[in-house]
Amino acid sequence: MKILAVSDNVLPHMESASFLKREFADVELIISCGDLPAAYLEMIASTLNLPLFFVRGNHDTQYTEDKPGGDNLHGRLIKFRGLTFAGLEGSPRYNNEPIQYSDSEMFRMVLGLAPFLLPRRLRYGYGVDVMVTHAPPRDIHDMPDRAHRGFASLRTMLRLYRPRYMLHGHVDTWDRRRPTRTQFAGTDIININPSKVLSIDKLERRSPHGL
Repeated sequence: MKILAVSDNVLPHMESASFLKREFADVELIISCGDLPAAYLEMIASTLNLPLFFVRGNHDTQYTEDKPGGDNLHGRLIKFRGLTFAGLEGSPRYNNEPIQYSDSEMFRMVLGLAPFLLPRRLRYGYGVDVMVTHAPPRDIHDMPDRAHRGFASLRTMLRLYRPRYMLHGHVDTWDRRRPTRTQFAGTDIININPSKVLSIDKLERRSPHGL
């Protein structure tokens, strides 16, 4: 499956219907890792006539139940065309705004996915094909400032559920010296900010790993 993943930065060329139809004609799904206007996501999804999966970033306080249109992955497991998707929203808390969490709060949300992902991990060796978050794990693609420090609890999530892929945003990638793709505990972790096209295939059942 070919996926268009976006986050954090509105790109002017992505607001062109002709560009979208020309460049992404073979894409099957749109994923947002957060911090994008609902209207921007709706325009991309409606122009390409594709489903949208998303998590909220810390700046997505204006989202409503039906805006952006699509499926909010936060705390859920969704199956689509033979692949599974789950998500966790938000950034580390750095002020009093919503959609920000302490590491202990994020850890509780990680544990909340256990009924969906742990049985799959024990059966197949991986709990979900694609885990979508806004923030990165601690010490992977993160930065030292308070707002962009990664969650230690997301490292626990990676060890516990072993997703095949983890997609996140939140951290800028304009400095080409910074890594944007890292392997950790069997997961391919990708900073997709501001956009990336990914090809993810259905994986046949494999032997499970030990916890």
